[in-house]
Amino acid sequence: MWTIYNSKNWNDLEQHFNWVKRMSEVPQDSRYHAEGNVGIHTKMVLEALQEQTDFQKLGKQEQELLWAAALLHDVEKYSTTVLESDGSITSYGHARKGAQFARRLLYMELPTPFELREQIVGLVRYHGLPIWLFEKPDPLKTLAKVSMEVNTEWLALLARADMIGRVCDDQEEMLYRISCFEEFCKENNCWGQARNFVSPDAKIYYLQNEEAYIDYIPFEQAKFEVIMLSGLPGAGKDTFIKKNYADWPVISLDELRIEKGIAPDDKKGNGQIVQEAKARARVFLRKQAPFIWNATNTTSQMRMQLIGLFLTYYASVKIVYLEVPFENLHSQNKNREAVVPKVILDKLANKLEVPTLWEAHQVSYHIG
Repeated sequence: MWTIYNSKNWNDLEQHFNWVKRMSEVPQDSRYHAEGNVGIHTKMVLEALQEQTDFQKLGKQEQELLWAAALLHDVEKYSTTVLESDGSITSYGHARKGAQFARRLLYMELPTPFELREQIVGLVRYHGLPIWLFEKPDPLKTLAKVSMEVNTEWLALLARADMIGRVCDDQEEMLYRISCFEEFCKENNCWGQARNFVSPDAKIYYLQNEEAYIDYIPFEQAKFEVIMLSGLPGAGKDTFIKKNYADWPVISLDELRIEKGIAPDDKKGNGQIVQEAKARARVFLRKQAPFIWNATNTTSQMRMQLIGLFLTYYASVKIVYLEVPFENLHSQNKNREAVVPKVILDKLANKLEVPTLWEAHQVSYHIG
């Protein structure tokens, strides 16, 4: 069974992990956290989590997964906490940064099985959502997306522990909001499962159109397929193409760089490469001809910009994400024709965002 650390003793954790130790250095606003600093709060959350009956019913591996998420949920308050001019203390963006930290830690330093790692990352990223969901512009669309990233039943468990593990005046109201979140999940078939759609076209139509009804079946269907590869340099994208799509036309940013003599760290040159690649893609798109887009595509923003282009031409988009253990990444990168400098590879790994199921018609994961 995977475990983040065998000892659950806080003193042991502080001695073993610097990032645990520094939690006790981070103050919190007494209006919401009268219990004290982030370290005190995190210990209380871990205790509250383990006392919940629904947590005790889980298997040992699921318990360890949730425990790790609780340990990490506020880890980036260290870098985001600000003492405001009015005396209040804020930590805007700590959940998003915390998710990035969790993925780096569990990929680069504490190798964790892919499915477990991504659930932990999702729990850290969305641990506050059950409280704030109904303040989102479109709560149902937000919930549908999140249910495709993380188990919402576990998310509610973590949110309850997060709220019980603090001292504040609005605790009862916040726990009520979490109960409403649970009921909303159940009403919309998102409780402990990804929201299901009648077809990939229906999923994309709903997520791409602001006024769309969640169960609407679109008349317009995708007419051809575009495959987008995603993965760090050295993850095996070229090998995957040769084994599975040898007869498909490929737009490869690496090959374009070699063709144009552009270095991987040339920002201006790489911007020109992307524009050239998009121009070549439009040739296929206008013909509604299948092709493969081969690049790292390691952030959601990169992927969604391209997917928006592909969808304009009624393409069915399939993302294929490839990953190898981090310890193998640099050696495999060195064996590539287009070697990426170590500093750039590490930078990409630090910012990696694994594709989620809602991003495209299909998303598949090939984990080495």
